[in-house]
Amino acid sequence: MTSPVDPHTKCYSHINGPAEELLDRLAVSELCKGWPVYRDSSEWKNYRDLFAEEATVWTTWSGPQPVDDFIAISKAGKEKGVFIMHRECGTLVELSRARPGRAIGKMKATITHRFRFDPATGKAGATPDAETAEFDVDCDCRFIFFCEKDAATGHWKAKYVKLFYEKDKVVPTDGFTAPRFAKEELERIPVGYKYLGAAQARLGYEIDLDLPTAGGALWDRMYGEMEKWLDGEQVDLFWEHKK
Repeated sequence: MTSPVDPHTKCYSHINGPAEELLDRLAVSELCKGWPVYRDSSEWKNYRDLFAEEATVWTTWSGPQPVDDFIAISKAGKEKGVFIMHRECGTLVELSRARPGRAIGKMKATITHRFRFDPATGKAGATPDAETAEFDVDCDCRFIFFCEKDAATGHWKAKYVKLFYEKDKVVPTDGFTAPRFAKEELERIPVGYKYLGAAQARLGYEIDLDLPTAGGALWDRMYGEMEKWLDGEQVDLFWEHKK
């Protein structure tokens, strides 16, 4: 669960304000919503256009990836039948007044990953004629977009995208059938994406275990990096690789 303590130490331009700020926040909000609209439908050229020339994204199943590599492995996954969709649940933007051209987009979303496992063995990729447990794992999260405005073009682009993973659940598509996950499978994955991570691990993915969760150890660290970005400072979102 989240803490009642405000994780922000400052208040940025996030509602109202002059027309220029409203337009910038609208542009960043539009950019954020491109993730579920374009990636889910494989509109890769439009999806790539959301990002800076050099950009990094994080997911549970990919870890940190340069955006072009992430697109390549996403295509490969779809060719193998990986079926992930996203529901955008509301987006707001914080704009820096101290450092024009910096913004943070906060997009609440639900990640929905469809799985088909043999309910007896728990193995993924069951054949269509075999008895299968078809189910979704729904993960409520917040996509955090670290965005910059290009001074020459005036276009906003995402430099980094990293998520808070807040809670998840298994949803059988027939309302009844879903595999059981062993205690040891779930305990190794942080609360917030434990079912999503456990199911994806059964597909052979190496799950990133150092992503921010609701009230977890990296909660404050992530908010600190968001404020550094808005204040025009360098950010470091690669902390999991420094252990």
